[in-house]
Amino acid sequence: MTYHVPRGGLPPQTALTTGGDGRARFTEAYAVIPARTQSDITASYLPDWDGMRMWVLARPLSGFAETFSWYVAEVAPGGGSEDPEADPEAEAVLFVVDGHLSLRADGSTYELEPGSYAYLPQVADWSLRNASEATATFHWIRKAYHRVEGLPEPDVLVTHERDVEPVEMPGTDGVWSTTRFVPTDDLSHDMHVNIVSFAPGGTIPFPETHVMEHGLYVLEGKAVYLLNTDWVEVEAGDFMWLRAFCPQACYAGGPGPFRYLLYKDVNRHAPLT
Repeated sequence: MTYHVPRGGLPPQTALTTGGDGRARFTEAYAVIPARTQSDITASYLPDWDGMRMWVLARPLSGFAETFSWYVAEVAPGGGSEDPEADPEAEAVLFVVDGHLSLRADGSTYELEPGSYAYLPQVADWSLRNASEATATFHWIRKAYHRVEGLPEPDVLVTHERDVEPVEMPGTDGVWSTTRFVPTDDLSHDMHVNIVSFAPGGTIPFPETHVMEHGLYVLEGKAVYLLNTDWVEVEAGDFMWLRAFCPQACYAGGPGPFRYLLYKDVNRHAPLT
């Protein structure tokens, strides 16, 4: 298992704008934010954090993401926060791709490493610190939790990719699989963050068109991805946003696996207002 880690920096003045960054697209149906755009000048910062910078890849915005925000955050040695979340309605998923972090959630402490996954409900009291001597990087996906009367709210969940058995998609002989950190029949959860994996040559063999909004971050490999009516080349470090009902499919290009971290909103009525 390998995970792409953005390193910031800037392209040299001799670089062509139409090279890596030239693949950036922003449309009514989808967006592509190439890995190279996660540079020093696009980094953001937050109050109540020490030694942290982040790249905001998605946020609720008219004509863009409606249900979630997505950060890739870099924490320096000794950095972190005792009060990381300002919104009391926000639930979160953290997924670590580099270094080591110490998570405290509701009185328990968890040591996180590359491949660690943490779900934090909106009622959780949590903090995050980098007590190591190296920079740590993690994905931070946030959503306003949609409560349902009579349905229990989720608990804190911390696990690791290696401890979750991937589920083979039907009829694919394992060429296409999904690592699901939360059971699909657990209706207390209103979002899923999974890892989708394709062996070289694997495909989504039809244009998926569905109500779930998507965020996708390519962790490893490359592919040609169908976004609405456009086939777009994507590679490790690229981010894609797909609005609800945007057709999608892909061909994994090889020579190694193609894997991405996937967000989708699930298990709730479509709001009518």
